[in-house]
Amino acid sequence: MRDMSPSRSSGPLAGIRVVEFCQVAAGPFCGMLLADYGAQVIKIEPREGDGLRAWPPIRGGFSENFASLNRGKKSIALDLKSLDDRELARALVLDADVLVENNRPGVMERLGLGWSWARSAKPSLVYCSISAYGQSGPRAREGGFDLTIQAAAGVMSVTGEPDGAPLKCGVPVSDFTAGLYAAFSISSMLARVKAGGPGGHIDVPMFSTTLAIGALQTSEYFGTGRNPRKLGSAHPRNAPYEAFRARDGWFALAAGNNRLWQAVCEVAGTQELFEDPRFATNTLRASNQAELKGLLETKFAEADAGTWLRRFAEAGVPSAPINDFASALSDPQAEHLELVQAMQMPGGTATQTVTCPIWLDGAPVPVNTRSPALNEHEEELRTAFGRREPEEMTG
Repeated sequence: MRDMSPSRSSGPLAGIRVVEFCQVAAGPFCGMLLADYGAQVIKIEPREGDGLRAWPPIRGGFSENFASLNRGKKSIALDLKSLDDRELARALVLDADVLVENNRPGVMERLGLGWSWARSAKPSLVYCSISAYGQSGPRAREGGFDLTIQAAAGVMSVTGEPDGAPLKCGVPVSDFTAGLYAAFSISSMLARVKAGGPGGHIDVPMFSTTLAIGALQTSEYFGTGRNPRKLGSAHPRNAPYEAFRARDGWFALAAGNNRLWQAVCEVAGTQELFEDPRFATNTLRASNQAELKGLLETKFAEADAGTWLRRFAEAGVPSAPINDFASALSDPQAEHLELVQAMQMPGGTATQTVTCPIWLDGAPVPVNTRSPALNEHEEELRTAFGRREPEEMTG
């Protein structure tokens, strides 16, 4: 296995210093992305630690969930209501290039660490705030989690079967979309600073970023005046483009144009469907996809999913098994891309994690997969910034 341990100076963000005041998912994911690209990230946690540290599975006393979003960071636990700890936090921020926080609007201001302080104390600072609904507006003071943002931003209205209950996406798309937008925006602002411009305040509302990735759904609404509807695994404008049942299970098939549709008919032996006027164009196939699915599944029931997948692959038709995560992680392509790497938990327990999915210059981005124990770097950071341990932290 390739040595993925980065050198101290590796990565396009090497030399960038980040202070993270974040818990759970969206903010920590942003901080992890910056760390993966070489930034030094100091995670400031409350005394009891990031709440994600308590999420199972717990191995060797440490949460695998926490480890998966906090690799490559340093940790110090501070009571930001304490004057001494707040001054240490300020010193860390003034030494940094970036501050990331995902508290409710107003919290950082009340602690004396808000943008109003930062912009005068360090004009070059890139200050990023991630919140449920943004820093201003009628809903700014509301909190939110991935579920409630998926609900508010319309995702749950188009997820699931047509007659089924509202469903959220099975992965936390609102959390991680916000983290991605935040990391991209921070990198863009750092380019402005490097070019001689000022820092600035980045406002990342999870509500907005979730709506933004619904571009196809919002454009459908703007173009027709009708709300998009739930279609299960189907597509509103392409067919056949969904999960189909074979003799022994399910597989996914995506024939998004007439050439691929013809290939599907040739592989399935359903040339009559290719000549059927109901299915002559993508638009017609999408309009009549329920009938089309029934006709195709009658044919697909004659063989196992693996047989159909092999035949469609040979014909160049995009198709895939419905993998669980164990199958996806063991896919030969995942192995080639070196997605799964060894990770050591703070207590020494060996495990694995999915690392940075991007390759740069023909190789995967090397990342530090180790996550910090709570307050692991207190002594190092207090020494570096000339701070003595406050009285209330002794004993």
